[in-house]
Amino acid sequence: MADREIRNRLDHVLADLGSTVLTPVLPGRPEAVADTPVIHDPAEPLELAPGALLLGVGLREPARVAGLLTELGVLRAAALLVKAPAPVTEVVRVAAEAAGVALLEVSAAASWSHVLALLQSRLAADETALPDGALPLGNDLFALANAIAALLDAPVVIEDRSSRVLAYSEGQETTDPGRVATVLGRQVPEELQRELREQGVFRELYRSAGPVHVDLGGDTIPRAAIAVRAGEEILGSVWAAVRSPLSPARVTALTDAAKIVALHLMRQRAGADVQRRLRADLLATVLEGGPDAAEAASRLGVARESLCVLAAQARAEGGQAEQEAATQRLCDALSLHLRTTVARPTAAAPQGGVVYGLLPVTADAAAARIAEDFLARTGTKDAVRIGIGRIVPEWSEVPRSRRDADAVLRALGHAHQSGPVARLADVHVELLLTRLADQLAADQYPVLGPVATLLTHDTEHNTDFVPTLAAYLDLFGDVSAAAQRIHVHPNTFRYRLRRLSEISGLDLGDPRARLGAHLQLQLRDL
Repeated sequence: MADREIRNRLDHVLADLGSTVLTPVLPGRPEAVADTPVIHDPAEPLELAPGALLLGVGLREPARVAGLLTELGVLRAAALLVKAPAPVTEVVRVAAEAAGVALLEVSAAASWSHVLALLQSRLAADETALPDGALPLGNDLFALANAIAALLDAPVVIEDRSSRVLAYSEGQETTDPGRVATVLGRQVPEELQRELREQGVFRELYRSAGPVHVDLGGDTIPRAAIAVRAGEEILGSVWAAVRSPLSPARVTALTDAAKIVALHLMRQRAGADVQRRLRADLLATVLEGGPDAAEAASRLGVARESLCVLAAQARAEGGQAEQEAATQRLCDALSLHLRTTVARPTAAAPQGGVVYGLLPVTADAAAARIAEDFLARTGTKDAVRIGIGRIVPEWSEVPRSRRDADAVLRALGHAHQSGPVARLADVHVELLLTRLADQLAADQYPVLGPVATLLTHDTEHNTDFVPTLAAYLDLFGDVSAAAQRIHVHPNTFRYRLRRLSEISGLDLGDPRARLGAHLQLQLRDL
């Protein structure tokens, strides 16, 4: 068995994560190799890789749990996760034993998003070997946290620069409420962060080369903390819950351990950057088409799939830097969402301020559900728009779906009643108008006829005949509603209609003349 398979055995994963967040209530196959964590969607068929960990969000009924365990056994999944209290009835127990699938109980205080991030962090592949060091480490931060905890004889948490938990050792349940809340929430609680800032702990921590002793009093166990550095850059910190100051030997051990943590974090950052650039390049090749697209599609794992492209764009206040940052955040969030909700290979990458996703689906309605679920889970309905292209039967037609997605995304900016997610059929009128506008612009076709006359008259005489005509046509000749829109009396509105007809020669009784004028006004706003 390969090193990574041994490291990711279900019993090893659970031992590393401890019982603060996850508790095995039915063991399943402890030797099963854990693979991708996937969020369960009852509306979609189960398509899981062997060893998958299924997150049963909202799953409560014993009969449904038992049925799902049976399905997971056929697919050779490793475990089903449910929120505490787990419904361990006799039916559930029999189903779990027959399927060979573990039932894991998630702490009621832990959010599903944190559990997902925790499992992804623990299961992440890491093929880069560390240089020889004094610590008997595995290939992940959780093994490192457990090794440091063994050296210090104290539970350990490794945090990033923003006090988010990257990994932790066993034994957290024996500490204090603040530490347990930190592990469950994957983030140091705000009130605890505020207390640390007010007492100058972070300032001292980031100025010191070695560990600092932190005692907040009350029911909080004192901490030994050390900053994790790469040169002058602060990458994060290591916190050990200790009941007395560290001995000189343990100060040295923690100082040396912080250097190894820095190597891990730098390697993870480099690996993430390389992987991101590689997938972005492969996806760009497939989106553009051409002679290298076949190999790129194969490397992405989508060579034999029906596919569609989604194009997502974030709205950000500020300049170019703020927009680029918002685009990268959107890409990271969408990549995570696709990896955890779509069982088959997917890809997402930014290009020119737009994040493109490649989805292996057979209907655009499924792509729309994935996009809407993403916006709901991230709370970005008001800040992100997503256009979905047509379904294409193979990778060679992906550029067509990409053009569709771009067109839908653009049309969403002009749609009056569409939500933040749209397919071709949802914005077909806007698509027709934008394509007509593009063709007229390419032909340098000028505005002619009555509308051109009214535009010139409004400019030269400071009149409002064009808004009057637009309101009249938009509201199907309802004078009262149109007058209300532009805030004038209906009699004034009728007078303006007579005058604009006299000035421009527009016959409002001619349906073709109305259509032509209305089209020109609509296209002018695109």
